[in-house]
Amino acid sequence: MEQRRVVLVRAVNVGGTATLPMALWRDLAASLGASDIVTYIASGNMVCSVPGDGQAFDRGLEQAVEQRCGFFRGVVSRTPQEVAAALEQHPFEIVDPAFSYVCFLNAEPTEEAVAAARELPTGEGRWHIIGREMHLRYARGAGRPQMSDAAIGRALGVSGTARNLRTVRRLIDLAGRTP
Repeated sequence: MEQRRVVLVRAVNVGGTATLPMALWRDLAASLGASDIVTYIASGNMVCSVPGDGQAFDRGLEQAVEQRCGFFRGVVSRTPQEVAAALEQHPFEIVDPAFSYVCFLNAEPTEEAVAAARELPTGEGRWHIIGREMHLRYARGAGRPQMSDAAIGRALGVSGTARNLRTVRRLIDLAGRTP
């Protein structure tokens, strides 16, 4: 049984490292049985219909990227409904959608890990955990952060990948289109 998924790969095509052409990203997904594949911008955003279990598909993509490209990058996917719910639950006022993010985590962090991460300085930035998502709002944009989402992620003990709300909205739109 196929299911529509929003598939995100962490940290590709930024700063000249971990280059993953989107044509190859689509080809790797297709080689694992995905269909109706569309990518959005070059940062590893894909919407597709995947066979079977979404988590198994994500692990297969991680292995395929590592084998083909020579580096490991985590993959996180959600159903379009889960992505839409994350957007609806965003707890912060949206001053600029480019300053507000959803970080899709591989797992829900423990209460102890969240408490430890709360000890880290954030300046005027804000973050909040809702289930498997970390919501972020940067006071001056992600390019000039006062808080380190990487440090927060390390304290939480789970990996993930963040997208600004403009990208999240676009992925929801792409997922809802009939291929």
